[in-house]
Amino acid sequence: MSSGVPGWIQQAIGGGEVPHAPTLAKVAEEKALGRSGFALASDAFRHGGELDPSFTAIEEDAVAPPLEWTAPPPGTQELVLVAEDIVTGQVHWTVWGLPGQKGKLLEGEVPPRTGKNAHGNSEWLLPDPPLGEEHRYLFQLFAVDLPLTLMPGATHEELVRNLDGHVTAAAVLTARFEGHQVEELDLEDLDDDD
Repeated sequence: MSSGVPGWIQQAIGGGEVPHAPTLAKVAEEKALGRSGFALASDAFRHGGELDPSFTAIEEDAVAPPLEWTAPPPGTQELVLVAEDIVTGQVHWTVWGLPGQKGKLLEGEVPPRTGKNAHGNSEWLLPDPPLGEEHRYLFQLFAVDLPLTLMPGATHEELVRNLDGHVTAAAVLTARFEGHQVEELDLEDLDDDD
């Protein structure tokens, strides 16, 4: 069951079950998706590909993945990024204040403004699905027709309210990641004195 998620959204994110309506379903219409060739990509994974552990809870020094996008439609005032777990509906990242032009976020780069993730902080929430369970992550980039007046640390709900009626284009990118067991470092392996 897909909780009434429109077919165009299911198709855009690569099909499969969508138990929770993503932000895209709440703030954008079908005609906004990919408008004027607006697209989102990453040099760290392809659409539907696997997320490297360096962007997840598996690695101690994990950071947000790199993202890049094409030019949004003319008149775009700002870009907004939302990353969510398609399986649980958990918000992993909310970012706004990105210039309304072609651009990118480098691996681990701190964005201009961030809001609260599902754990109540403003960082990239490291994907950490249960052992052996694969989750899918949806990166959604929205072009908006006015600058957002949200304060840093705003909630996802506040962001959605501010986006409503102002999204002129949207681009999506998905990644998947299966829960792994964190490998414990064997201290004997580090002991060079033996």
